[in-house]
Amino acid sequence: MNSMTNIKYVSSLVENRFKVIKKEIVSEYQISFEVDKDEVHRLLTLLKLEGWIQLSYLSAIDWINDNEYELVYIVMNWEKPVHVQIRTRISRENPSMDSILPIFPGCKYYEREVHEFFGVKFPGNPEYAKQLILEGWDDIPPLRKDFDPRAYSDAHFAKREYTETFVNLNNEKSKQVKREKRKERIIRVRKGGKK
Repeated sequence: MNSMTNIKYVSSLVENRFKVIKKEIVSEYQISFEVDKDEVHRLLTLLKLEGWIQLSYLSAIDWINDNEYELVYIVMNWEKPVHVQIRTRISRENPSMDSILPIFPGCKYYEREVHEFFGVKFPGNPEYAKQLILEGWDDIPPLRKDFDPRAYSDAHFAKREYTETFVNLNNEKSKQVKREKRKERIIRVRKGGKK
């Protein structure tokens, strides 16, 4: 089957069984469906039974103005090479989504990462709150749009003063002079001058 036939196949499969809020054909190899939060597990189960056996991705998008997170699951079918995105929105106030661990056991680390970077809870995954990357993190999750990296840096790290003088610590000849001459030569050539 060609890729557009696979897109039509998965479109029919999903749209005949689920209320799709939004559908987007991303490319000839990828399609996206937005569904209600309560439909995600059933839809992922159906897709897995139909050959979409690899969970390739799970992440979140912070829609701070809508006070929501959008969870994005991407599954892949090797027989019908089409990536399917399943998207759903959850509240930012108390972000929680039941784990898909029973469907895709490999989600364990994806869910931990989404919890760590966005604060989404995944009941059903006993390890979702265990730190994966940000060891010893003590602030709001850093990929939330209300996280202030400057304030975090000021609170946790010594203030540095930067000067205009740079010191070469590698005992190598500075390349700055050569770069400046090259820049001047480029400007001359652009203005019609000689190299």
